[in-house]
Amino acid sequence: MEQVARAMLRVEWDKASERKPNPEDIPLQYNPTELSFDKSAQIAEIAIPGLDAPLQQFVRGQAEKLTLELFFDTTDKGGMGKNAVSVTTETDRFYQLIKIEPKRHAPPICTFVWGAQFPGSSVGGDAGGADGQTAGGVAASAGGNQRRNAFRCVVESVKQKFTLFSPEGIPLRATLTVTLREYKTLDEQLAQLNKTSPDRTHSYVIQSGDTLAGIAALFYQRAGEWRFIADANDIEDPRRLTSGVFLTIPPTR
Repeated sequence: MEQVARAMLRVEWDKASERKPNPEDIPLQYNPTELSFDKSAQIAEIAIPGLDAPLQQFVRGQAEKLTLELFFDTTDKGGMGKNAVSVTTETDRFYQLIKIEPKRHAPPICTFVWGAQFPGSSVGGDAGGADGQTAGGVAASAGGNQRRNAFRCVVESVKQKFTLFSPEGIPLRATLTVTLREYKTLDEQLAQLNKTSPDRTHSYVIQSGDTLAGIAALFYQRAGEWRFIADANDIEDPRRLTSGVFLTIPPTR
């Protein structure tokens, strides 16, 4: 019989902490029966006199949310008598994820992982060569590189509901409603969006192996336009690029 994949939360604790493995995988006691995703975009309406309807202007995307309803039961571990095991031994592992870490001054970053065909794993498509690369080693994609195989997040809320107790008042069964909010750094978002319109100013973080010609091919579709980038960033030697440095990509017209 094929083994069922276990859903889990992978927790990135503060690296200075020695009390937990880093990262720590916390498997769910039971896989959720439903996943609820909520993603929206902020749209502004531009009213122009004489038109039948206002123009729609995209402002920015909103952080995606994933809501899980998790079930926990410890009656099979110690029954309901004197040997009863509190269900909080399971639920507190998830409740702690909304608590502030002393050294980070914020809750930990998490990743919800469950199988390879995660919702969003088919988003986007490569538009480069056979290896998905353009000249100079810069990755290219018609829709950016926004596909995912997991959900990186911070825990926004945890609602606990205890539904069964032992005669001594030990909680034995619980349902947790956990809301996860999408977490992405600036560098990750810039790399995933892969914005390429040549008539707008962009920012780009230099990666190892990049060349100005390759970056120009990515944004302008013409490798020979690398001089626009060199002039805008006061680069005297285009063969010497420093990884991690932000470049301004000017419009070509």
